[in-house]
Amino acid sequence: MGRTWLCGVAAAAMTVAAAGAAPVALARGHAGAVQADLILHNGHVLTVDRRFSVASAVAVKGDRIVAVGGEGLLARYRARNVVDLHGRTLMPGFIDTHLHPAPIKPSDIAVASATSMAEVQAMLRDKAHALGPGQWITGYGWQEANLAEKRNITRADLDAAAPDNPVLLVRAGSHSAVANSLALKLAGIDRNTPDPAGGLIEHDTGGEPNGIIRESYGAVLRLIPQPGWDVMKPATVTWLKSILALGITSFHDASGSIDDEPYGAGGPKPGEQGLDLLGAGMTFRRARALYAEMGDSLPRVTMYISYPGAERLKAFPHHTGYGDNRVRLGAIGENAVDGGFTGPTAWLLADYKGQPGFRGKGRFTDAQLQAMVDTAARAGWQLGLHCIGDAAIVQTVAAYDKALGTIPDPAHKPADRRWFTDHFTILPPVATMQTMARDHVMIAQQPNFLYNLEDRYTQVLDDWRLAHNNAIATPVKKFGLFMAFGSDNLPVGPLVGLYAAITRKGPSGAVHGAEEAVSRAEAIRMYTANGAWLSWEENQKGTLEPGKLADMIVLPFDPLTVAPEALLKGKVDMTFVGGKLVYDSRTRG
Repeated sequence: MGRTWLCGVAAAAMTVAAAGAAPVALARGHAGAVQADLILHNGHVLTVDRRFSVASAVAVKGDRIVAVGGEGLLARYRARNVVDLHGRTLMPGFIDTHLHPAPIKPSDIAVASATSMAEVQAMLRDKAHALGPGQWITGYGWQEANLAEKRNITRADLDAAAPDNPVLLVRAGSHSAVANSLALKLAGIDRNTPDPAGGLIEHDTGGEPNGIIRESYGAVLRLIPQPGWDVMKPATVTWLKSILALGITSFHDASGSIDDEPYGAGGPKPGEQGLDLLGAGMTFRRARALYAEMGDSLPRVTMYISYPGAERLKAFPHHTGYGDNRVRLGAIGENAVDGGFTGPTAWLLADYKGQPGFRGKGRFTDAQLQAMVDTAARAGWQLGLHCIGDAAIVQTVAAYDKALGTIPDPAHKPADRRWFTDHFTILPPVATMQTMARDHVMIAQQPNFLYNLEDRYTQVLDDWRLAHNNAIATPVKKFGLFMAFGSDNLPVGPLVGLYAAITRKGPSGAVHGAEEAVSRAEAIRMYTANGAWLSWEENQKGTLEPGKLADMIVLPFDPLTVAPEALLKGKVDMTFVGGKLVYDSRTRG
C-alpha cells in the first residue's frame, strides 16, 4: 500500500500544480525536519476536536494525520507536497449517515432535473425512440415542487409521451412512484386492485388508478429487467466519485444487502427473490471487491444491511463492525417501520391536516417488529430502523427498549451498543425520548428534509408538528440524545443540511421552529465527528487530529461565518481521502 500511496501523492502533487490550486514544494522544511508526505498550511483549519480548536496547518504521512498546528509546523516537517491554502478552510470530510447509491441505469431518464411536465415528456419521447417499443423506461428523483405545474406526475402525463413503453418514475425519496398505463397493465393493477401491504394506490375522480403508488410499488418494480452488476458497476463508481465533489469522504449505505452471499451463508434460497429487486445494488460482497480494485479513490462506506429474515441472518457469519476502514458492516436497516412524507404515508399519532381519520401506516405489528429486533440483537447487530412519524418512533423505541433490556451484546457494554432511530422526523412524546436517553438510543437525522420537503410538511402537518419537524435542539439539548446527520439523497449535498440545521428555513424563506436550530459548530460536528461515532470509528476519523485518517475537505469560505444563504450555493474546492487528493474543483470544472 505504501508504494501505491506514494504514487497517488505524486499524482496529486502534479494535479495540484497543473491546476494552479496551490504551489507545490518538494522536501520543504529545515534540515532535520521530520519527513511527511503532505502539508497543508496558511489555512483556517477547523479540527472539530472536543474544543473545536482552530489551527492553520496539518501534516500527513501515509493515510494519517501526524501533526496539527500553526505555521511553525513547516519548520518541523518537510513533505513532497506542500499546499498553500491561501486562507481557505480545511475541515474534516463530511460523513453522511444515510445515503442510497443512485447510479444511472441505461433505461433511466434524468427526471430529477426536470422543471416542467413538458420537459419530462420530452425526455420520455427521446428515451422511447432510443430504446424502441416495449422497453422499460425508468428514472428517479422527480419532485412536484420543482415542476412548473406544481403537481404530481400522473399516468396520463406518461401515456401522452410514451404509450408503447412501460414507464416507472420514482419520486425523490423513494416513497412513491408513478407508472403509466402499460406498466400498470403488466403489473395487473386496475381499479379493483387492493392496496399493497404498507402502501396506497391512488385513484382519479373516476375511480381508475392515476399512476401514483405510495410506498409499496414492488408489483411494478419487480417486472423491470435486471441491468446486472456488470452494467451497474461502472455507473456505481461514477456515482461514488460524484459525492467526493460534495465533500463526502465517508457514508453509510442505507440500501445494502447480503443477497449475493451463498445460500446457507446468508444468501437467499436458489430461485428466491432477494431484497434488491433489480439485483444490481452494491451488496457488501460487491463493495468489498470494488474497493479492493479501486484502491483509495472512493469514499469510505459503512453498509446497512436490510433485514433478510431470521434464517438468513443467523446463517451469515458476520455482524456489525466486520470489515476495515474502507468497507465495513453497519446496522440492520433501514427496514421501514412506516412510510415517509414523500408518499405521504408516515405514521402519525394525530390525523394529517385536512385528512380526518388518516394517520399514515405502520408496516409491522408489535410482535413482528419485536421479532426482527430481537433476532438482530441476538446475532450481535446494531439496529438502525426507519421511523419517520411519531407513532412509528414510539413503536420502534418500545421494541428497542425491550430488546436492550433483555438481550446482552457480547461485543459491547450496555451503554455502548449505539442503536439508532433512522430519520426521527416528527418529535415523539416526552416519555419516548426519556426512554431513548435511558437506553442510549441515538438518532441519524436528515436536517435537509426541512428544506427539501417544506411543501409536503406544510400541506399535511398541524402547526406544532410543522414547527418541530426534524427537531434537533429538543432531543439533543433537552433530553441529551446523540445525533448524527445525513441526507437520504434529498438532496445529497451536506451544505444544504447545515443551512437547514442552523436557520430552520425552507425554500420559501419561512422559519419553522427557530427554537430547534443549533449553532454552526454543533451542526458541523453532527455532520463529521458524530457520524464516525455511529460506526465506532471515532478514534479513526471525523476530526482533524494526529493519528486519525486524513479525510479532509477544502472550502473557499468559512462555514462558521459565511452568510447562511451562501451555504446553499457553496462548493467544495478539494477533497482528500487518506491524504490522497480525490477531487479538485479546478480540474473538474
